[in-house]
Amino acid sequence: SKKMPQVKEQQHVAKVKINRPFSLLGENVGVGERKTLALEAAKLYTHSPLNIPIEVVNGVMEGPVLMVCAAIHGDELNGIEIISRVINSKSIKTMKGTLIAVPFVNGYGVLSQSRYLPDRRDLNRSFPGTKKGSLAGRIAHLFLNEIVAKCDYGIDLHTGAIHRTNLPQIRAVLADDEIKELSLAFGAPVVLNAPLREGSLRESAAQTNTKILLYEAGEALRFDEISIRAGVSGIINVMRKIKMLPRSRKLVKLEPAIAHSSQWIRASQSGILRATNPMGHRVNIGDVLGYISDPFGGDAEVEVIAPLSGMVIGRATLPLVHEGEAIFHMAIFDELSDAESAYETFHSNVDPDDSEIQTNDGEPVIY
Repeated sequence: SKKMPQVKEQQHVAKVKINRPFSLLGENVGVGERKTLALEAAKLYTHSPLNIPIEVVNGVMEGPVLMVCAAIHGDELNGIEIISRVINSKSIKTMKGTLIAVPFVNGYGVLSQSRYLPDRRDLNRSFPGTKKGSLAGRIAHLFLNEIVAKCDYGIDLHTGAIHRTNLPQIRAVLADDEIKELSLAFGAPVVLNAPLREGSLRESAAQTNTKILLYEAGEALRFDEISIRAGVSGIINVMRKIKMLPRSRKLVKLEPAIAHSSQWIRASQSGILRATNPMGHRVNIGDVLGYISDPFGGDAEVEVIAPLSGMVIGRATLPLVHEGEAIFHMAIFDELSDAESAYETFHSNVDPDDSEIQTNDGEPVIY
């Protein structure tokens, strides 16, 4: 463990209290201290322990407890890099409260580059789990009770599945006013009103009164710089919103577009998919999203037509598709022009050609 810099001037701010040591997994993390812990999730065939690595940063001043986790699906790697950049950013040195960073929850999946656990179960459909259940259920139960239940807030980082990519987006239950505020503060171009799924971390965390945002961006087994930058700035923005970090004087205005629902468009036939409509752009009903043909093209080529107006927020990346396969994920908005404007503003803020980006609260994040 190592000491964080003491922030003397913060001790003179009215009504702000000095933090307390934070206890996790039987260890204390002192005030202003940063410590690496390990939660033993299971054992490998070799009898070597398989640990969930955890970094705890305990600020000097009192504040909320925020958890950020990634790779519940072991092939979703963007979140690992996002967490690395967040915990090493300059902002964290002066934060209030406690940050719990979990770069990967599903160590088995990371090792095998697989979405699933060795029992072929989806960890994010295995919560709350039980002590004596399946491997997935045991890990879910352990992580929920030892880590998630200790937190006020959480951000769960995901990507699209294998051969699918997602536009940066927040998924949350917007009927909860505080979750809605945090979702908008994150600064992704799209916020999707998504119901809780049975067996998910979000569903079980709601029972422990931990408010969870789910961030989706990019694709499995790939680093995507725009998605990573958006994730880093989004976490910093949420930390500002819950007063773990001070507000910035500068402001880059971004009003995320709220999608009230979404729909997958499926392939009408098997063949070779050629997508022609990029994600994040406005789509009107009747627009051509792409073409599916046999290997020779020609008369066998069929158009993939948008059955509704909206925005493509996810799509298949593999050009080989079977009949009935989900190939385009469209979000539906009340004001489509607002969604298009939100994406344009977002993309200009996280242009990978720039050496720095601006968070929505204006702070530069240098890479």
